[in-house]
Amino acid sequence: MSGYRVFGSELSPYSVKVRSYFRYKGLPHDWLLRSPANQAEFQKYAKLPLVPLVVTPEGEGLQDSTPIIERLEVAAPSLRPDDAALAFLSALLEEYGDEWGNKWMFHYRWAYVPDTWATAERIAQQMVGAQGTLAVAQGRAAVAERMTGRLGFVGSNPTTRPLIEASFKRALEILDRHLTSRPYVLGGRPAMADFGLWGQFYEAATDPTPAAIMRNAPNIMAWVQRMVSPKAEGPFENWAALSPGLMPLLTEEVGRLFLPWSTANAEAIAKGEKTFTMTLAGAQWTQEPQKYHARSLQEIRRKYAAAKDASGLADILEKTGCLGFLRG
Repeated sequence: MSGYRVFGSELSPYSVKVRSYFRYKGLPHDWLLRSPANQAEFQKYAKLPLVPLVVTPEGEGLQDSTPIIERLEVAAPSLRPDDAALAFLSALLEEYGDEWGNKWMFHYRWAYVPDTWATAERIAQQMVGAQGTLAVAQGRAAVAERMTGRLGFVGSNPTTRPLIEASFKRALEILDRHLTSRPYVLGGRPAMADFGLWGQFYEAATDPTPAAIMRNAPNIMAWVQRMVSPKAEGPFENWAALSPGLMPLLTEEVGRLFLPWSTANAEAIAKGEKTFTMTLAGAQWTQEPQKYHARSLQEIRRKYAAAKDASGLADILEKTGCLGFLRG
């Protein structure tokens, strides 16, 4: 095998995130839409029934977008700023995009009827397209029923709906303003923060309801397009230049919503609870706890412990309300 094989889906934010990374790094790869036609090969290498799956030239199967990127970055790192504080903040924003931003994408995709049917159609075509129109129609109905029933997985319900949608619009506004004068989140080149955030926005831009909202954020839309095949256009900026745009995101979204939610989720897992209820930004939030998110919080806390002595980091995290949650 001369290059990598990347099994994924256009409808998976984590799949397109990894594909964008491969393009940025210029890594030779084949992009394979997971389908019944390649299921046998997928199962040969996958430990979990989830995309993305990367098969290395040596025949090793890699899964989970962040570990995939971190594994490949060891050979030729380019996503990590030299400033250790900024590097951690980039990892924290990637975590926020992967774990909280997914709530925006999943909610809009499966809580709104036009989005549900449009996405279910695309999934059905990928799964059974060669079998004809009737099979696609039947597949679309099955997908729509199954996925709308999983809204609770991301905590989406009539009570939490206003909070999720307000978060999406707030993050959109903050990042659109931040990207007015730079091509990427940390300046002239993409970082981990870009890849984590971008995958969710990319998917949202393909669905009718969030795409209509995003048309009012031209800098975000330009960045979404740029990140499809990103290129380094300059150096990373320093924190002094980035802080006016990123402090609001860290404060209003990461410190006020994401980390409190992630901590409550982990505590519910530790207690063996089947559901947990909390007050989040003054509103009630109830959902089933998710084990993966608990492990993910443990990992970002590990990264914080390794970076905690970086100059200026504790002050930034204290001011944004993140510090206490990261200390554990």
